[in-house]
Amino acid sequence: MGYDIERFVGYVNEGLLCSICRDVLEDPLQAPCEHAFCTACIHGWLVHHSNCPEDRQMIDVSLLRPLYRYMKNDLNRLQLHCKNREYGCEMVCSLESIDRHERECEYSQIPCSNAGCTVQIERRNLEGHLAVCEYRSRECPNGCGYTILSAEDTQHNCVAELRTELELLRSEMICRVEEAKHEMESRLDSQRRHMVQKESILQNEIEELKSQMSRMMSDVRSLMAAERQHRQELEQAELEKREL
Repeated sequence: MGYDIERFVGYVNEGLLCSICRDVLEDPLQAPCEHAFCTACIHGWLVHHSNCPEDRQMIDVSLLRPLYRYMKNDLNRLQLHCKNREYGCEMVCSLESIDRHERECEYSQIPCSNAGCTVQIERRNLEGHLAVCEYRSRECPNGCGYTILSAEDTQHNCVAELRTELELLRSEMICRVEEAKHEMESRLDSQRRHMVQKESILQNEIEELKSQMSRMMSDVRSLMAAERQHRQELEQAELEKREL
């Protein structure tokens, strides 16, 4: 949708009006046939049509181009009233600068910044509203440290609030202790399983070493027996040699 033509001061050239909404062009685009449209208007039109709404020539989104520079300059120079005119703003400025003005306009309706407050108020009156807003917050004057809303002043009980806070802290501490306990038990269980596994491996290695030692002792005994047998045979051979 374009800018309401009733907001403009003086004559507005027909060529600066959107061919669809018939208001003054907003964020304009131009078709190859040179008809101009608001971006939102022509995009909405081309969802259901494939031609220009003025002369029915075939167009699509890829053929749309920015407005000619001279037309853009003429558009930017148009003078119009601020949209907050109904609230008292008397500013008249160029279309090129209207957005900047309206973002800062003292007559703009803006929401209260306090959470929970649904009031829409003029920017120039916001400070006064914040001073009396029932959703404004402040620190408890009794020194309990709580931030309270103005509407809760009569309901605020420092002792009850602190007791509730202590209960929450206590519950949180219990949860943390339980979590730490569970984590520690999990770690100990993991270490216990690791130690059992390691002990089993060491036990197997010891048994293997014992088996190897037993085989070595058996081999040594066999060698010693063979050595004695060999010595006896040598001695017997020596005796037989002497007898000859």
